[in-house]
Amino acid sequence: MGEYDALSGLSQKACETVYSPLSADGNGQGCGHNLLGAASFGAAVAIKRAIEAGELHGTVIFYGCPGEEGCAGKAFMARDGMFRELDAALTWHPGDTNEITVGSTAANMQIEYAFKGVSAHAASNPYDGRSALDAAELMHIGVNFLKEHIKPKESVHYSFSDAGGISPNVVQPAAKLIYMLRSDTVINAKKLLTRINNIAKGAALMTDTEVTITQLDGTADMLSNKVLECVLYDNLSAVGLPSYTEEELSFAKALKETYNCETLPGLQTYDIPDLKEFVIEKTENGTKPVNDFVFPYYTSDAFSPGSTDVGDVSRLTPTAQFTAVTWPSGSPGHSWQNVSCGKSSIAYKGMLLAAKVMAGACADLMENPEKLARARAEFEKTAADGYDCPIEKGVVPRAQKL
Repeated sequence: MGEYDALSGLSQKACETVYSPLSADGNGQGCGHNLLGAASFGAAVAIKRAIEAGELHGTVIFYGCPGEEGCAGKAFMARDGMFRELDAALTWHPGDTNEITVGSTAANMQIEYAFKGVSAHAASNPYDGRSALDAAELMHIGVNFLKEHIKPKESVHYSFSDAGGISPNVVQPAAKLIYMLRSDTVINAKKLLTRINNIAKGAALMTDTEVTITQLDGTADMLSNKVLECVLYDNLSAVGLPSYTEEELSFAKALKETYNCETLPGLQTYDIPDLKEFVIEKTENGTKPVNDFVFPYYTSDAFSPGSTDVGDVSRLTPTAQFTAVTWPSGSPGHSWQNVSCGKSSIAYKGMLLAAKVMAGACADLMENPEKLARARAEFEKTAADGYDCPIEKGVVPRAQKL
């Protein structure tokens, strides 16, 4: 699976250690999806050539998956039946560790609330006006009070996408908010959405305005597959990690000094005592600029508060993923530092590593049908409840600048 989308507001010159946007408010690859798609395509090409040479037997499919950021492209594809035909799905993500991704992620839903009121002169006849901006603000206050009463694995994020205009002397007739809500499962996310929708309706009632509620997208929680994770780990361990030049390490060190990171790297470092000791030793207590080792694989039901539309794929076919080092240790997600690394030799080395790992894992699965059978058997148990797509029927993808 490939991803291509960038993030707004993250324009940055490549290989710089200071914030240097190429253009004001421009886009940038703050999540490394340029690398993600290239490595996945590279792996698919390698397998295709092996099949054509008679070295492997099977079918390899490369899925172009647009809009993971702010659109959930794979969720729309999954809702409409894609991925079901697969024996297995493999992917990766750029990061600061060489590590198998384990456990689950949060399901999420992204909703737009558009309030419509009546314009009026704010001084002469405000009584004739009905402020959509008042409604939006009241909704936001209500949601903030709600946050005290949601579950530990739930969160709510927002943006005012339209505040009605820049003139304070006008009763604003229109205003929009976008909310992203997360929970541990799609079912719980939908329950949380009902509560937020009721707050929006209450805000409209209080201000005598109207509200239109429109779903933008959503993603399902990730379903892990330990059989496939082991196949990826075997290949990640066997391929051989890249070495780094003094110039590359100096660049990573200089970039690392531009952000604060007080935690050790790794998805499970703080959950497993033996792993924490291992990471402390390998990273020199978190001070090394690049994590030049493979994290040990521990099966786990760990929960990540973030979301990915890979979760929707995992509900339709056995799925596994991993991370490969493409930026310095601790580099913040969705940051200009990540964009700066996107065309660096460190990133390209990680990209090639990821392509080799996926190609090797795919070859293993084609050569060992029993592994695919075990992955399928595990999937049939963990996915027994079926796929509850978070995106309602009738919702279509739309371009967003998020």
